Amino acid sequence: MKLAHLRHLLLTLSTAFLLSACFDDGGSGSDDALTGQIQNRGISGLTYTTNSRQNTTDAQGRFQYYPGELLSLKVGALSIAENIPAKAFVSFLDFQPELRDALETAKIDSQNLSDHALTESSLLNNQELLNRTRFLMALNWTEIIQDSKGLDIRPRVIDQLNAAINDPALPSEVDFAIPTAEFEAPESAANQLLASICFYEKDDQLCQQPPTLADIERAPERPDNDEEIDPDTTYKQDLKALRERILQSVRNIEDIDTQGAKEYLTKELAGITNAISRQYYLSGHVASHPASDTALKPLSIRKVGGDIALAKNGIEAISTRPKDVSVHTWSWQEASVEYFVDGSAGSESEILINFKPAKDYRWIRKSLRVLVTE
Repeated sequence: MKLAHLRHLLLTLSTAFLLSACFDDGGSGSDDALTGQIQNRGISGLTYTTNSRQNTTDAQGRFQYYPGELLSLKVGALSIAENIPAKAFVSFLDFQPELRDALETAKIDSQNLSDHALTESSLLNNQELLNRTRFLMALNWTEIIQDSKGLDIRPRVIDQLNAAINDPALPSEVDFAIPTAEFEAPESAANQLLASICFYEKDDQLCQQPPTLADIERAPERPDNDEEIDPDTTYKQDLKALRERILQSVRNIEDIDTQGAKEYLTKELAGITNAISRQYYLSGHVASHPASDTALKPLSIRKVGGDIALAKNGIEAISTRPKDVSVHTWSWQEASVEYFVDGSAGSESEILINFKPAKDYRWIRKSLRVLVTE
């Protein structure tokens, strides 16, 4: 009986361990799940669900997933986006299927190279994208979003949001696809939910109900003579000032204008590209060859801590001075470029290598300076 009881206890503990591993936030390294991140600087407090787990994004906006899983996001009980392909970096543009499809087609820049940033920029006027971005920015704990920090959606904000959603008198959903004018209207679902949230500690005076006009009218006038002021009496002027402060502390969508949302999105997208770019480097950054040496020279793309894998036909290369240094050929399978010297001593050129990592729409650009010597 004792051995059977022991086996039952061990089985129970093992099951509990496995369940905790499934919902682990990744900090303990309990399984081989990958770590993804929402935005470059992150957004904390989002409930995420994948095929294998459910948890909350941490201060860096990180989540756990397995390759091939889909990601759904909520802020409290409010759905933000569903069925997003999980990957290392998920931007707000990835929240919408039509934008994800559009991102796969890069535009061509002035150097005749593929540039995903031009495509990203062309999508920033999307109405649904801007509405959703402005709402999430409005939920940040502080009104001013610091450049070095991500969006901080705190449990206190989420608790109040959930309470508002459960209030039959308030909307339980927000339609991010409606026209901007409707989304900004005082009676919009987004503004009604924001008005129910106090972005101060619970016992702060600004989290109280504002004095009514009737309350103000009933209060006594403050005496003109300071000596006659009673410190234990709340005067009409005090209530009026408190009412104005409380009402001014209520947030609404118009606090975050569309231009501010575009600037935020632009910085975040550029930050993601820079973070991905830092994972790759060239086999050299400066090369020097005699003018007499016209043999083909190899140049390889490498990845920090991993094998390079490029998308099919995901490489381009040009020389900024092809008369001095010429690009001969390139290979996406081998992640390499070949070039040769064609100029006189003292000349130089820069080779621009543009490549697209596998399973990503972004094009990464690296350069090699080539000097032609005696």
